[in-house]
Formats: sequence, structure tokens, C-alpha cells
Amino acid sequence: MELLPIRRAILSVTDKSGLHEFAAFLAHNGVEIVSTGGTAGLLQKAGITVLEVNALTGFPEILDGRVKTLHPYIYAGVLADKDKTAHMQSLEHLGVPPFDLVCVNLYNFSLAAENNLPADAAVEEIDIGGPCLLRAAAKNYRSVLAVDSPSLYPRIMRILATGSMKAPLDLRRECAVRVFSATSAYDAEIAAYLSASGGERAK
Repeated sequence: MELLPIRRAILSVTDKSGLHEFAAFLAHNGVEIVSTGGTAGLLQKAGITVLEVNALTGFPEILDGRVKTLHPYIYAGVLADKDKTAHMQSLEHLGVPPFDLVCVNLYNFSLAAENNLPADAAVEEIDIGGPCLLRAAAKNYRSVLAVDSPSLYPRIMRILATGSMKAPLDLRRECAVRVFSATSAYDAEIAAYLSASGGERAK
């Protein structure tokens, strides 16, 4: 698909800078927004209509937030290839509408490492759902736009605004490359931390 209409997005971000403007732009242009926890709360306070993930999945956030988006209803919507009739028929049969945009940025593990946190505290800053969502969207870049940083918001809004809310393939591919580079660096940083002194910092 050369031009991808953006009709449905999932937003789940740690860095909330620029989020209100980006989400308001999406909502104003008819994009349905699905979101999690703190992101959803912030958007709702700003008057932006949001469908919370647990309302979509019928499953609550558990384990102190360790499990939020890890659910087939989310990943089916992200990973469905829109050019494959069988994929779209499967979604229709399950009652799962597809996602067109995934906006996620990751827990700040760098800060945990810089602050020399003990291992039991540092591991809570290892993002699981975020990298999974981003990698799923990047893998399926022919059908999904993956957004991993607030620095991209102005450019993406400009492109969508001038393109009738359609994301071109070259932008989606470029964003996919960014995602795989970013998640690779993130994992390398975690591995380096855990390798240092066995990852066990003084408590």
C-alpha cells in the first residue's frame, strides 16, 4: 500500500512532550485513539476522547503495569497485513479493527543506569510492551506507521495534514528503520548494565 489512511492509532508514551498537540491533531482529523494508563488519563483531562486498552481487550492492567498492551486484540490489529484479504477477514471475524499508527516511546532506562539504581529498581525501567509494539508496527510498516519519538510529531503532522491523513510508504519505511535502530540500542544498553557486576548494584 503506497498511501496508508490513518484512521486508528494507539498511543502509549513515557515522554509526554508534544503529546497533547499530536493527539489533538489526530482526534481533530477523525482518528480513533486507543491508549494506556497515564497517557490515556492525560489525554482525557485535555478533553480528547480516548478508548482505554483494557476497555478494548476486556483485560485489566496487571502486575504493577508490567502487562498492559500484551494482548492478541492489540497485536492482531497491529500485525495484520492490510494487503492480504485473509488477514483482514480474520480481523473482521474477531471483531478487531486494525491499527494504522503506533506511537510509543520507551521507559528511560538510561536514567536508571545513570542514577546507579539497584538491580531490582532498574529492571522496572526495562520496557517490554513498548519495544514489542514498536517492533510489531515496524515489521508491518507496509500497513502501519510506527512513531517512536516526539521529535517526529511536527513532521508527521505536516505530512498527514498535506496528504489527506495518508502516510506515504517511504515515511513508514523510514520510521521502521528508526524503530529497529532504537530498540537495538535500547537492548544493548540493558545488556551492558546487567553485565556490569552481574547487574547487581548496591542496595
